[in-house]
Amino acid sequence: MSDYQAIVTEVDAGVGILTLNKARRHNAFDAQLIAEITAGLRELDADADVRVVVLSSTGKSFCAGADLTWMRAAAGYSEEENLRDANRLAELLSTLNELSKPTIARVQGPAYGGGVGLIAACDIAVGTYDAVFSLSEVKLGIIPALISPYVLAAIGERYSRRYMLTAERFSAAEAYRIGLLHEIVPGEEQLDEAIGEIVDSLLANGPSAQAECKALLRVVVGQPIDEQTIAETAQRITRVRSSPEGQEGLAAFLEKRRPNWLLE
Repeated sequence: MSDYQAIVTEVDAGVGILTLNKARRHNAFDAQLIAEITAGLRELDADADVRVVVLSSTGKSFCAGADLTWMRAAAGYSEEENLRDANRLAELLSTLNELSKPTIARVQGPAYGGGVGLIAACDIAVGTYDAVFSLSEVKLGIIPALISPYVLAAIGERYSRRYMLTAERFSAAEAYRIGLLHEIVPGEEQLDEAIGEIVDSLLANGPSAQAECKALLRVVVGQPIDEQTIAETAQRITRVRSSPEGQEGLAAFLEKRRPNWLLE
């Protein structure tokens, strides 16, 4: 793995773990952290040994949003410089959202602003009971523009209206209720156990099928069930079913044996 300063990456038994490693700054975004997360995600996605990517953090906070020192410097940027910075964070969120491999957010502490965006851009999210959340941008006189597509997809328009406009903090229980978290657990030991169970489920499935499934969701979500959508889905299942992995999976099922992606 590459030599990063703000993150740590590792691969263990098919799981790529990307850990935000700026605990003293509550893993808040700055230009370096944004660039390294983006690069680390791409590196893990390109690694054939990685089947699942877990996004985690060190310290008490998952991610406190934007670093205040960085924001203070950005206040003096020109419009062109501000747009450049915005595009870099947008690229990070898009990279995470469109990763070909399943992604899990391991939320061990508070997440504010862009930190909520990271969670929303992951496929699956699990957090501890004491994690708290806030879409805090309007408190600073700004808006959650870059994270809004992912947050809307995770919690819907109604809850987005409330929490984006009030910037109030909400609990892990509320995050679970509204769909930001899929599961909540008492502490970090249980967090790792829960994620381990999800990873086991993910690793049992066809890796190419999972990538195709993620691509399918991006195409189908929000589309009407019309002739174009029906034709698109028929074409996709036809292609995947006739692929080597599709043929192997069906053969293994009929022959009552393990598919070849489970033989190692």
